[in-house]
Amino acid sequence: MRAPLLPVLLSGTFVQLVSVTVMQVAVPDIRQDLGAGPGAGQLALAGYTLTYACSLITSARLGDRFGYRRLFVVGMAVFTLASLAAAAAPATGVLVVGRLVQGLGSGLVAPQILSVIQSAVPEARRPRALGSYGATMAVASLAGPLLGGILLQLDPLGLGWRAALALPVPVGLAALALSSALPPGRGRPGAGRVDVLGAGLSLSGLVLLVLPLTLGQDAGWPVWTWISLVTAVALLAAFVVSQRRVPHPLVHPSALAGRTTRWGIGAVLVFNAGVPSLSLLLSLHLQGPLDRGPLQTALTVTPYAVGALLGSGVAEAAVRRYGAAVLAVSAGVLAAVSLLVAATIAASGPALWLGLGAGGMAFGVFTASVFSLVLEGVPANAASSVSGLLPTAQQLGGTLGVAVAGVVYAAPAAGPGTAFWHAMGYEAAVFGLAAAATAALHRARSRAPRGAAAVDLATARGAVRMPTRTAEGAAAGPDAASTTPAGSPPVPCPPR
Repeated sequence: MRAPLLPVLLSGTFVQLVSVTVMQVAVPDIRQDLGAGPGAGQLALAGYTLTYACSLITSARLGDRFGYRRLFVVGMAVFTLASLAAAAAPATGVLVVGRLVQGLGSGLVAPQILSVIQSAVPEARRPRALGSYGATMAVASLAGPLLGGILLQLDPLGLGWRAALALPVPVGLAALALSSALPPGRGRPGAGRVDVLGAGLSLSGLVLLVLPLTLGQDAGWPVWTWISLVTAVALLAAFVVSQRRVPHPLVHPSALAGRTTRWGIGAVLVFNAGVPSLSLLLSLHLQGPLDRGPLQTALTVTPYAVGALLGSGVAEAAVRRYGAAVLAVSAGVLAAVSLLVAATIAASGPALWLGLGAGGMAFGVFTASVFSLVLEGVPANAASSVSGLLPTAQQLGGTLGVAVAGVVYAAPAAGPGTAFWHAMGYEAAVFGLAAAATAALHRARSRAPRGAAAVDLATARGAVRMPTRTAEGAAAGPDAASTTPAGSPPVPCPPR
């Protein structure tokens, strides 16, 4: 493994998530400066997530077909240029378009990072690399609001929110300059053509799912949002059916064959239905009813960021000793912390800071370990599919969570404090469900036979209904699709 490989990959992860979270504190200033209405401000915030979440599955397959480094470079170039355009936007329309293109570039990059880690990092070093990947996600998720709040308060050169939105630009330029550290290649051998029908169904279905979830609340949930949701379900169901009938599916047939993979992706979705919404609710409540400024808000949640950094640092050792049980404990801690925050946020004293520190540590442990636990037993020929499904589940969970938490927070209540209690009750319930899902993941891993891959091969064989094509073009039997191709690194076994 080349020395700069991991820093280049992790820099891509860092700027992607900073771009998501920095807007949470910048939107009020943007609306005031550009004269944007609530809908335009919401679209500037949600547009990035829309194109990011909807392009991940297709982007993972494009990386297989055309090469991970090539897709990383193209995506990072698009992302960096769009970041600069958004920061310099003279009007709301330019800002929204810049954010949409920025999300698309980010969606091209994200699956390649996991695919490169799975294919280029030696097996013995892969768990640590995936742990670093998760730790970067944990820190970046909280660095955005913190750095954004500081820049808005200091207002360097009078740039205000533009300086906050330009944060990813220098990191993106550095990643492009060092991208030669990534392994070259034209794609995975035998990748075949890209499934155009599947790409169309997944992209349109995800767009119609994410769009009403991000804009529906501010629009008052008009009829079009419900029509969009129903149509999205139909299109995504058609996508699932189509994947069993095409020779080169976007999602490899064995990607979801293992119980641990299914439970893991489900746990990522449910957990992230609580994480972004928790940060957003804290920001809204502190800057709204409690009338705190951006910097004071950032400082109030700093213990959460510090806890996340500490938690990500101990995650690898905790997983080695306790396995997937640490995920259930982390989610349970966040459920309790949500209720503690509701009781202490008005005073903003030591109890709140300790609670946020404990919650941040639980968040760091979970985020730094869950991807490693899910990916460690995935067959090499399905790794890119899971690399697209995991961040897709992460983004869909976050989008759904923000929508539902916003509805709960905005529902009629006796006062802002009561409304916040209701929202934190939602957070506690979601993290409780995540604890149950990760407990099931722990049981599934514990029952896996010693010395066997984490994927249930018997199930995998049943999932493969049709012959696939090898790199030479010859038809392969059903079992071929669920086994590791020659020349690939051996599939690691789950720790006992």
